[in-house]
Amino acid sequence: MLTKLDSLVWNKFHRKAMIALGLGWGMDAFEVTLVGSILGVLGPLWKLDGFGLSAILGAWFAGIMLGALGFGLLADWFGRRTVFLASLMIYGIATFATAFAPGISFLLILRFVAGVGVGAEYSAVNAAIAELIPSAKRGFAASFVMNFWSVGTLMAAILSWLTFSLLPSDFAWRVVFACGGMVALSTLWLRRQLPESPRWLLAQGRAAEAEAVIAAISRGEVLIERVEAFKVEVIPAKRRFLADLQMLLAHHKGVLALGCVLDFAEAGGYYGLFAFLPLAVLPNLHLAATALPPFYIAGSLGALVGGIAVSLLLDRLGRKPVVSFCYGATALACLGFAALAPVGTTPIIVGFVIVNLLATASWVGAYPTFSELFPTALRASGVGISVAVGRIGALISPFLIAYAGKTSLAAALGVLAGFWLIGLAAMLVWSVVGIEARGLPLERLSKSPA
Repeated sequence: MLTKLDSLVWNKFHRKAMIALGLGWGMDAFEVTLVGSILGVLGPLWKLDGFGLSAILGAWFAGIMLGALGFGLLADWFGRRTVFLASLMIYGIATFATAFAPGISFLLILRFVAGVGVGAEYSAVNAAIAELIPSAKRGFAASFVMNFWSVGTLMAAILSWLTFSLLPSDFAWRVVFACGGMVALSTLWLRRQLPESPRWLLAQGRAAEAEAVIAAISRGEVLIERVEAFKVEVIPAKRRFLADLQMLLAHHKGVLALGCVLDFAEAGGYYGLFAFLPLAVLPNLHLAATALPPFYIAGSLGALVGGIAVSLLLDRLGRKPVVSFCYGATALACLGFAALAPVGTTPIIVGFVIVNLLATASWVGAYPTFSELFPTALRASGVGISVAVGRIGALISPFLIAYAGKTSLAAALGVLAGFWLIGLAAMLVWSVVGIEARGLPLERLSKSPA
């Protein structure tokens, strides 16, 4: 049955699945850019220093940690579809409500809740796309979905730029969050059309449903009617977190270590890059907060180029060489950026675009690389644990950037380079001891001794 799923000819269902999952993922990307765009406004408005602004990012990252870990487990226990619908709803409502936050306390709470929704997204979306796509196209599809993140950051940057240009800044930041929340919630109807993962159904002993879903996918059908018909009583999973973790550590510790280190490195380096602009660039170059959206627009265009390039290369050249190169090149780009940083605004925009291009290429390639290596019964949990550990990097990075930025822009960029070098080291080790997953069925990958 799964052999048939892996060998299916690419059809309109696969395209619809990528778009439905990708659009929601792109809405989550609103968060990074929206928060980055309003930090410079909230600082003087609410009298927050660099560490106060970092706390806003920290609350969001803490929410992602909890969401990725908790909803990763729920996605393995109750299905991918339930979680990737819930994740968008949580994120959308919290983001919309942020527009009405009366002060910093409420803002921190809502940023935490929105982060929970985004964390749930990491687990369910990466698991779902890996399990729905034929093996020959899995790397392309999974990384293509990740590229919607760059589309989301670009849309948010344009929205922020227009809003801050037309409205007073103390009101504009509320408008961008309200718009972001409404757009996220509007994508729910697309996701409702997707079926449950047939691999997950098989793991639950629901073979007849899995067979029907695979048959419908082979015809290119959207399965909302069939999914509704399959609403049966789900027996609560007997496994709990410690049991899942024990199984991962006993049989898949190499993959779990790879996921945790790659995610730690990319989260610290990527989110640190976005914190670098409001926390280091603005005070050092004495720029107004409204100068940030053009940075993000240019950076998002560069990110989209990098992500698409990786999507085209993962299934052609393999995960090991592509992801290793991207992490290493990003570290070198950060160091090169450091040499240009004191010069002025234009070199910083150019450097930001180049680093963001390579950084996005790195994480767009990394998520498919480790997500596909976990077994179906533990895939969302494995991804969730990796993301939760990775958010430690994202959590500490803004504080390190704020501290290093007081010395110089070059020092802050040196911190970012250090994160990417950690990921490069992990990929070099995996290149020697790990399996190359290009074109292999998921079931064969999960039996790898690593």
